[in-house]
Amino acid sequence: MERVHTTADADALMQKAAMLLEAGRPGAARPLLVAARRLGSGSPGLAQLSARLAIQDGTLDEARIELDEAVARAPDHAGLRVSRAEIRHRLGDLDGATRDAAEAVILNRADPVAKGLLGVLMLELGRASEAIACLTEAVEDAPADPTFREALAGAHAAAGDLDAALAVLQHGIAAVPANVALRNAAVLLCIRRRDFSQADRLSEAARGAGIADACTFGLRGHALSSLGRHAEAATAYAEALKLGPADPYVRHLAAAAGHVPGETRAPAAYLETVFDGYAERFETHLISLGYRVPGVIRRLLSAHPRIQEGETLGPVLDLGCGTGLLALVLGDLPVGPITGVDLSGRMLAQAAAKGLYATLRQDDVLTVLAEDGDRWPLILAGDVVCYFGALEELMQGVHARLEPGGWFVFSTEELLAHADGTLPGDGRWALLRQGRYVHHADYLAACAATAGFHTRVFERGVIRWEADMPVNGFFVVLERVRHDG
Repeated sequence: MERVHTTADADALMQKAAMLLEAGRPGAARPLLVAARRLGSGSPGLAQLSARLAIQDGTLDEARIELDEAVARAPDHAGLRVSRAEIRHRLGDLDGATRDAAEAVILNRADPVAKGLLGVLMLELGRASEAIACLTEAVEDAPADPTFREALAGAHAAAGDLDAALAVLQHGIAAVPANVALRNAAVLLCIRRRDFSQADRLSEAARGAGIADACTFGLRGHALSSLGRHAEAATAYAEALKLGPADPYVRHLAAAAGHVPGETRAPAAYLETVFDGYAERFETHLISLGYRVPGVIRRLLSAHPRIQEGETLGPVLDLGCGTGLLALVLGDLPVGPITGVDLSGRMLAQAAAKGLYATLRQDDVLTVLAEDGDRWPLILAGDVVCYFGALEELMQGVHARLEPGGWFVFSTEELLAHADGTLPGDGRWALLRQGRYVHHADYLAACAATAGFHTRVFERGVIRWEADMPVNGFFVVLERVRHDG
């Protein structure tokens, strides 16, 4: 009788703890789980609740140990396998997480959570077709769960079928019309496809239905700006800023529309979001714009004295390396080994697939320049400076990381006067509606001189074409003078 009473008490405590976790109150749930454990409950349910608590408060290693013990006691419990897969995934053990998720599906074929988790893990492993199969079943088993539909759309996109991805999201919106995440995912996918009209229609439908947040308005502003409807885009960004004043993506685009003065660089979170969504079509899109930066940088580097003498120039730091276009174009020059830095994990995955980088690092370029103790004979920044307005910190950081005699080679877009002769911004730099900064030649020269550089090349030219018009910019080679190091 006593044991029955104790178990009942433990179950009641666990039930209350589950309610508190669901309500987002981990601090209140924690003592209840501790009490349930003291009452002798070693049930799978307690281990699963402990895992949920660990995810919320970050005590993942402790939860993994408890789940290891629970799985050893009940190896055929599918729920324990799912919980341990989630913990292993968060700890970076992708293989272990995948094994647990697969075992959970085998143990319980009716569990959509196990199938959905396995699908997400398969996608991270680059096995898009298997991810689609798992996630399709998860959606069929739980049609009202928007997370499975969003993941399935991501799997189709990874497989290159953007039409199927959009269809999944549209079916999800019809099934769960109040879910803003599905609507935003559909708008973002249309922007990735460069179908800005459809992105505008979807975001307007969300606004009309009252199912819109700061992200919805920010994405609509992006679509409208890309359609050349800048006044409407500015209104959308203003609405986004009201709803999400602290969101870095929203703030940067609102700044581009003139609603946030004084933004001196594109936020790291903005860049990561934009380029993660841009990675798969990045190179194709740039080629379609007649993108000249890699080729011009290659020409400038071929004049380097060491290369002229047949020596190898390296190691090289490629700031904002993206998908690795610079490394690809420099492949026939004696340059390397190359270290690439970028904020976007998906862009870095594209670069890694080329096999041209000795090292790839996901980080902000200013962080790398501030923390890296190495000296480099060559630092490159192709189409990176356009995401900084004020350049003093960047220039000083690069100078500190160059060897005496080292080169800094970069491109940026040119600040041009309005028709009445006035310069936008403060006359030194300005933020355009597309979210990129442009710089005046005098400001670039002054920044370089202040940082201690000697200017070897300052060349004006076409960066790319947009709407059949040239985008003018500068190609610059700066040298750290040999006596200052």
